[in-house]
Amino acid sequence: MKFSSSSAVITGGASGLGRAVAERVIAAGGKASIFDLQEAAGHATAKEIGASFYKCDVSVESQVEDAMDAAREAMAGINLLVNCAGIVGAGKLLGKDGPMRGDFFENVVRVNLIGTFLCDKAAAAVMQANVPNEEGERGVIIHTSSIAAFEGQIGQVAYSATKAGIAGMTLPIARELAKSGIRCVAIAPGIFMTPMLASLPQEIQDSLGKQVPFPARLGKPAEFAQMVQSIVEIPTLNGETIRLDGAIRMQPR
Repeated sequence: MKFSSSSAVITGGASGLGRAVAERVIAAGGKASIFDLQEAAGHATAKEIGASFYKCDVSVESQVEDAMDAAREAMAGINLLVNCAGIVGAGKLLGKDGPMRGDFFENVVRVNLIGTFLCDKAAAAVMQANVPNEEGERGVIIHTSSIAAFEGQIGQVAYSATKAGIAGMTLPIARELAKSGIRCVAIAPGIFMTPMLASLPQEIQDSLGKQVPFPARLGKPAEFAQMVQSIVEIPTLNGETIRLDGAIRMQPR
């Protein structure tokens, strides 16, 4: 699929990895619709880069369906979904204030994992009606997993569970949607410069970067967006979870 022909929905697109993807899509000549809960940031980002913005809580099925319908109408179709929306949900199973509350764990699952699922099915329902290209391709769905899916640290029990679930459903979705010419691939980023990390003191940022074997720095959102473009443009990338981490392997804490 040609990246320049993308009509993309990017969840969590108001900042960080999602914004970088939206910027790259538009710079290549495509169209982008941003889904995000951050209303002010979403409108500002959309205005700055030439995207459309839809306020959407990805954990609420009706909001996802309404936003997907609006994006489809605005862009005259959807052929790319990039799921970047998510929350960290840091907390220990047995914390200082007692065991983790079940509703805390459930909320992380609902936003990260169920939110990805809800966006997948809504986008796939639109993509299956697309006119296929010369290879029979109708669309691409991209998940954001994490290296925490494989080396979750202490305090990441909820987050790691969701990111492992996202990686785990990538292959069965790819297999199911193959008959419709829709691919599904996951990216598992390492330590990236996101708004959350940018708020940390510089010495902590430098310390985190030095843990990466090479390049010994934090990942750049533009590099994540570059991976998205590569996935779109390489038809045989399908059903895989790709680590984008500079060879880091996380320690227990």
